[in-house]
Amino acid sequence: MTMPVIELREVSRRYDDGPPALHEVSLTVRPGEAVAVLGPSGSGKSTLLNLIAGLDRPDTGTVTVDGVRVDRLGEAGSALYRRSKVGMVFQFFHLLDDLTVADNVALPARLAGTARGEADRRAAELLDLLGIARHSRAYPGRLSGGERQRVAVARALVNRPALLLADEPTGALDTAAGEDVSRLLTDLNAEGQTVLVVTHDPALARSCTDRTVRIADGRITEDVRTRTVSPGAVR
Repeated sequence: MTMPVIELREVSRRYDDGPPALHEVSLTVRPGEAVAVLGPSGSGKSTLLNLIAGLDRPDTGTVTVDGVRVDRLGEAGSALYRRSKVGMVFQFFHLLDDLTVADNVALPARLAGTARGEADRRAAELLDLLGIARHSRAYPGRLSGGERQRVAVARALVNRPALLLADEPTGALDTAAGEDVSRLLTDLNAEGQTVLVVTHDPALARSCTDRTVRIADGRITEDVRTRTVSPGAVR
């Protein structure tokens, strides 16, 4: 059987003296799946994302992503892991306004040690794939919200990550741009990219994922498959 991209086993995380943000959560995501994690504010979904991204560590349990024990990584190891294994897309883009679109996309590859020419070629390939090559020399401030999110997705994919993490990727967009980004995530998943979307929006979950995981009070309360994914899909 194909190794999971994400495997959490009995993961718990507590902050200060409050109730657990996560309590004995176990979750497996296979290659080629598109999974939505749904829950209201304070449910634990952001903590779950941070643990998978290596931005936080569990108090108990294990977090493994693409064969890497993320919960064991130190600060330097976590940074290397995020550059090589995970692409992240956020609600507010986090693009650098003083770099061109092409340079924003190429930057993670350069930080990972890729030669400039190869990083630029990969950035150009992705911008063309995502339909925004015409904006490669523009600066992010000149683009619409939907276009900036496409740039952010290209940047997240530049190092060919095993996993694309999207945190409320349509939260700052109008309806039309949000639908555009939803279609983009669907298309990427259809090509084999494993996707985990963290959101409070059931419509986004229905439109671009094949499985919905609901979380409340730090526990998984529902895990439902809505479409069939071919086993062993590759990125």
